[in-house]
Amino acid sequence: MAFIKINKENFFHNLSEFTKKTGSKESIAIVLKDNAYGHGLELMAKLSSEFGLTQAVVRTYNEAKKIKKYFKQILILGDRAIVDDSCSFVLNSLEDIEKAQIGSMVELKVDTGMHRNGIAMEEIEEALKGIEEKELILKGVMTHNRSADELSSELFWQQKNFEEVKKNVVSILSNKKIRFHSFNSASSLRLSCKNEDLIRLGIGAYGYSELPNIYDSLDLKPVLSLWAKRIATRQLKKGERVGYGGTFIAPKCMTISTYDLGYGDGWMRSNSFNSFIIAEGLPILGRVSMDYVILESNKDEVCIFNNALNAGKQLKTISYEITTQLHEKLERGEI
Repeated sequence: MAFIKINKENFFHNLSEFTKKTGSKESIAIVLKDNAYGHGLELMAKLSSEFGLTQAVVRTYNEAKKIKKYFKQILILGDRAIVDDSCSFVLNSLEDIEKAQIGSMVELKVDTGMHRNGIAMEEIEEALKGIEEKELILKGVMTHNRSADELSSELFWQQKNFEEVKKNVVSILSNKKIRFHSFNSASSLRLSCKNEDLIRLGIGAYGYSELPNIYDSLDLKPVLSLWAKRIATRQLKKGERVGYGGTFIAPKCMTISTYDLGYGDGWMRSNSFNSFIIAEGLPILGRVSMDYVILESNKDEVCIFNNALNAGKQLKTISYEITTQLHEKLERGEI
C-alpha cells in the first residue's frame, strides 16, 4: 500500500521558526484537527510534545481523547462543551451556551467579519451573562481571520474589530483574566506575534504558506511526502492504450508499472485530465483508478509528491486539500 513519510527534522525546524516569532513555546497551540491535516493525529501530537509544545487544537472531543497524554491543554473547535480539566470547548453560538454542561471550560468565539461561526459582536454582553448563569468557566475569547492569506487589508479591519471585542469583554468582566486569540498561520506570518496570548498554528507547522509572494515569509519546509509501491511491470507497444477509457496512447515502446495509489487512498482523480507530474518528474499515465496509478518506471518505490503547495498548484487547489484528504489507512512513519 502507498505510504507517507513524516520528516521530523523539517517539522521541528518549522516550529522553531514560529517560536522565534512568538518568543515562547507556551503561546503556540498546534492545530491537529482532521488527522493533523493528513499528517497523522497521534504521530504529530507525539512529535509536538517532544518539541515542547503544551497546547493543541482539534475538531472533536474524540480527537482530543486520543492525544490528551501529550498536552496540558486542548482546545476543541466543534463539539458540545463538557467537563474536562484539560479541554476547553469553543462556543460558536448562543445555542452552544445552552447546550454546554454546567462547569465546563469554554472559549467564546466572536464573529468579527468571517460570518461563518461565532456570536455577533453585539451579542457579547448576552453571551457573557449566559456563560455566568450556566456556571461555565470562561478561559478565552477568540475569532478567526477570513483573509489573512490574501493580498488585502481585511486582516487589519478584522483585527480592529477584535480590539473592540477585547475592550468590550474586559469592561464587562472587570478584573477577570482570560486569554484572547485570533492568529492562525497566515496571521502569524504577516504580523508580529510577541504580544499574542496564543497563536493557533496549523498549515505553517507542516511547512506551507499560502501567502502571495509579495509578503515576506518564514523559511518553512514541507513535512509530508507521499510514496507508492510497484505492483506490476509490463512492456507497452507503440499505439497500445492504458487504463480506464484507454486515454493514454503509447507514443513508443515503453516499460510501465502499476503503483498502489488511487482515489481510494485520497489521491485526486481530477489529475487524469491534466497529467500530474510526480516529484520524480514522471507524468501519471491515463486515468487514476480507485487503487492504482501507472507510470513509465520500474522502480520499486516512487515519490508522488514532497511539496503539497507545488502539488496543489498542478491540481488547481491548495496545500490543505492535498494533505488532508489522504486516507487515515495509509501508513505514516517518521524519518
